[in-house]
Amino acid sequence: MTEGSAWSFADDRGRLVEAERRPSRVLAYVQAGATLWDHGVRPEGIFGSGHDGAEPDRAKTGTLPLDAVDYRGAGDDLGLDTLLRGGPDLVVAVSYGHGQLYGLDPDTAKHLEERVPVVVIDVGQARTLDRVADRFAELAGSLGGAPAPGAADDLRAARGRLRAAARAGGPRVVALSPASQDQAYVARPHMWPELRVLAELGVVLASPPEGAGVNWATVGWADAAALEPGVVLADVRSHAIPLDEIAAPDWGPTGRRVRTVPWNPEPLCSPQAHARFLGLVAQALEGAAGD
Repeated sequence: MTEGSAWSFADDRGRLVEAERRPSRVLAYVQAGATLWDHGVRPEGIFGSGHDGAEPDRAKTGTLPLDAVDYRGAGDDLGLDTLLRGGPDLVVAVSYGHGQLYGLDPDTAKHLEERVPVVVIDVGQARTLDRVADRFAELAGSLGGAPAPGAADDLRAARGRLRAAARAGGPRVVALSPASQDQAYVARPHMWPELRVLAELGVVLASPPEGAGVNWATVGWADAAALEPGVVLADVRSHAIPLDEIAAPDWGPTGRRVRTVPWNPEPLCSPQAHARFLGLVAQALEGAAGD
């Protein structure tokens, strides 16, 4: 902290972000804003990415009070004036490993940072989910937030429940995002921090064939069915087709027998959100074991 600054935070680009007083009007990328809210910090505004539209994606907003948080929009709507309209005194953005502000045009991001302090949290695949969660907790604490009472205990319990369900010999799990009636994006589990947590707890995650695509493999529905999932983690973001609307004949028999868990590939990184997700996966494994 330099002389004259009352608040500072070292972000994941290695930059010391400073302000004359502790920020109280935070504008955040939706994933960051929903995570901060779980720590008791209410953002004054949120913005989306190029995947989002004119309304906030409910799969990403968690328990944010959307009637009290201004959604700035996404994509081409995110000009500098739009971002600044609420008078934010801090912007919290996320990055996927290169420091670039996800969801913002680089030129817009540059001009934004000339006007408002910007903190970037790295949520990329090189990070563990625990590390990302720790960084959000540190940031929230600096802004006056605190962990929700009992959240850490709930997370420990959810981990234990999932570990026990996996140990009992649960089915294969596939994480995917429906792309069309012909194709699915199947996640490569080792590239997703939250999926690596499942593997660490003993969940058997099926991987798509090697080939093009770093995080996802684009496959036909017959290839997705050939992975023989008993549980599917289905992308529920607004731009993904709902899995129950897929009518591909090659998927039909598999789709009718699998248990489906809603999955947001841009997860909230708070203990309570993580506990909810692990609990849903554990419930699906327990149910599949009883089929």
